[in-house]
Amino acid sequence: MSSILTNSSAMVALQTLQSINKNLSMNQSQISTGKKVDTARDNASIWAISQTMQSDVDGFKGISDALATGSASVAVARTAAESVTGLLGQIKAKIVAAQDPSADQTKLQTDIAELRNQVGSVVGAAQFNGLNLVNGTTASVNVLASLDRDSSGNVTASNITVNGQNLSTAAGAVVAGLTGSTGVSGDAGTASTFIDGGSSANIKIDAAGLSAGDTYKVTIGSKSVSYVVTANDIASSSTKNAVAAGVRSAINSLGVTGVTADVTAAATDTVAVSNVAGAASISMTTKVIAAGSGGLSGLASINVDNGAGGNAAQALADIEGLIKTSIDAAAAFGSSQKRIDIQSDFVGKLTDSLKTGIGALVDANMEEASARMQALQVQQQLATQSLSIANQAPKNILSLFR
Repeated sequence: MSSILTNSSAMVALQTLQSINKNLSMNQSQISTGKKVDTARDNASIWAISQTMQSDVDGFKGISDALATGSASVAVARTAAESVTGLLGQIKAKIVAAQDPSADQTKLQTDIAELRNQVGSVVGAAQFNGLNLVNGTTASVNVLASLDRDSSGNVTASNITVNGQNLSTAAGAVVAGLTGSTGVSGDAGTASTFIDGGSSANIKIDAAGLSAGDTYKVTIGSKSVSYVVTANDIASSSTKNAVAAGVRSAINSLGVTGVTADVTAAATDTVAVSNVAGAASISMTTKVIAAGSGGLSGLASINVDNGAGGNAAQALADIEGLIKTSIDAAAAFGSSQKRIDIQSDFVGKLTDSLKTGIGALVDANMEEASARMQALQVQQQLATQSLSIANQAPKNILSLFR
């Protein structure tokens, strides 16, 4: 039945044209934006997932910056530790040269002092944006390394901890209250006495307040020797006896003519220093120097000038430990920097993977969109033509009344 009031064909054609136009508009939007899911209206679930992943990508960009800064900070510290190791090697060469009896130990000691000052300069200048990992001011630093999201959506930050390495050269101060030589009143960590020919003086070891790294320094005449208290001494059942044995051996290594040291039979915590009969009186000074806070604090006491209270043989033994300290520090920084660099590479690859995943969710298939555009344009033309034909149908009814 035909009707001039209700044109069903035109309504169907119009609905079809509207549907085609809607699809064409959506397809054009995909082509213009490059996304098949551009807003939450397009696909709420996919849009929400993509936005969460995009926020992680933005976060990892910040992490990449943090890792780059952390790597630079550790690189400065590593370079400083390597430079210090090289300087200590030069000091060792001077110490070895001083073992030659014909060497000019005074000039060698002057060179050592300048190199020691340079070590201090390197340690003090090894900072990145105010962060110094080698001068003892920073115990450790946390470098932001990742954002970890669990299955419940909770996010936590993870860090790479870089431990500082104290390479400062500041020597410890004299320890007050520890016993030096007997017979000296007002002892405050330093005790002096004279030993006449044929007599002796005692050094009584006081273990109270001693720590590993503390140094007993004994000067006899113009020569000095040191004994560094070890962790084994502190752990010994009798710390004072262990230290006394070490001090005795150190004094005997001085080689002062007519002077010998031994632990007394009556008190094994006492070192008796004897001067040969008929010899001139000699002075003896004993003091205890606290362990410096820095790993290279022992550098301050190195003296190869035997004629000015130094001990070239002792210096050779001491420098080995200092070189090992700086090598260990450089190695530790190298390991930390390598880990940071590995993490930085991983974060870069992870960010690329996340971007690929986001693209798979929301990016439009441009080849498919282009083909669909052609099809929809043809459909639009046909639907327009169909609507035009349907709109002509009522006019055909007029011919019935002619």
